[in-house]
Amino acid sequence: MRAERRPARLGARAVVRTVRGYAFAIAGIAIGVGGLVALGAMSERIVRFIEGGDRFVLGQISVAGRGMGMGAGFTAGGLLPAATLKKIAAVPGVAGVQPQVMLPLNPSTSQFMTLTQELILGVDLSVETPNRHYRVLPVRAGRYLRAGDRRAAVVGAAFAAARGLRVGSPLSLEGAAYEVVGILERMLTAPDRFVIVPIEDAREQWVAKDRLLRTLLASGAVAFTAADLNTGAAVGWRDAEDPDAVARRIIAEVRDVNVQIPSELSRLLRSSTAFFSALLVGIGALALVIGGLSLANTMAATVFERIRDFGVKRALGATDLDLAAEVLGEALAVTACGGVAGIGLAVLLGVSIDAWAGRSGQQLFHFSTRLVAAALAFSVLLGAAAATWATFRVVRLSPAEAIRRGA
Repeated sequence: MRAERRPARLGARAVVRTVRGYAFAIAGIAIGVGGLVALGAMSERIVRFIEGGDRFVLGQISVAGRGMGMGAGFTAGGLLPAATLKKIAAVPGVAGVQPQVMLPLNPSTSQFMTLTQELILGVDLSVETPNRHYRVLPVRAGRYLRAGDRRAAVVGAAFAAARGLRVGSPLSLEGAAYEVVGILERMLTAPDRFVIVPIEDAREQWVAKDRLLRTLLASGAVAFTAADLNTGAAVGWRDAEDPDAVARRIIAEVRDVNVQIPSELSRLLRSSTAFFSALLVGIGALALVIGGLSLANTMAATVFERIRDFGVKRALGATDLDLAAEVLGEALAVTACGGVAGIGLAVLLGVSIDAWAGRSGQQLFHFSTRLVAAALAFSVLLGAAAATWATFRVVRLSPAEAIRRGA
């Protein structure tokens, strides 16, 4: 049994000796890979934000009443009465219409970046959500809203984190008391900052927020019912229909509505986030240059430091293949150790920063599986390539020249 275990112990000791001998190289690689992973995680966060918003707008046709009103987000506009909703539902190709009320939580803040603004979304729970990509929003804790709920709220992950909300927590909206019945999964896009309530409650909040609307209702100048108080609607389409064609059909057949054609809204979203896309490319390029140069330089310098050792081994009969195999094996071990350490360092740093930023509902990093795997593979392959190149440079020297230069 001892004879069988001895090679394993010797192998482990060899690895330990290698790690100790390359301690500074491992540290240098860890710093380079850590920077690469940290910048990559910030890029992944931006990618998820853009992809999530794009997926949301492509899953439905957003319709709003023509004009300016308290409405926010994709359904911003004036009133969308119940009679107009019936006309939309009668348009050929329409599969479902869900009345909605979308309001800014704080009307005094800017409406410019609606994807990052805290919004109240009132949904008609008697109608199935027509958004094809988000039939049911994923709930992390508690439950989603049910038909018949009143003064109940489902909040986004960022909204809950910023206020320390849990399932069962009280929440005050326009002076009315609500109970948090569910918290959404972190989706890294707009719903993270939503407060979703039954549409009846959202209509009450709309009246409380909008002084002009209160005046109109009190005067009796217009014959409104509660069902007419909608800022917009989410419209679905039948399986065989093209959503853009259905949207244009609604524009042609229903008057006094603003209709967002899904593909055009997607292009608008991407053009409005063009800065973030450019920033994403810049971050990725910077991460590759900084991390790659740091890793390659560290590994090559480590090989060149052993030039005298290689000269002695060649003088004693070691072949170029023997030296290449030795260096490649050590390079793989060192870069793997440095890569793992760098990933761990980046994750620790990112989690710590996100824990601090999470107090205000922010998340700056997203460490995806593809990012971690790519960073580890990149570090190992680049380190091995740099070590192989440096070894090739060394073996071109005669043993005497290598010993002299390394002295």
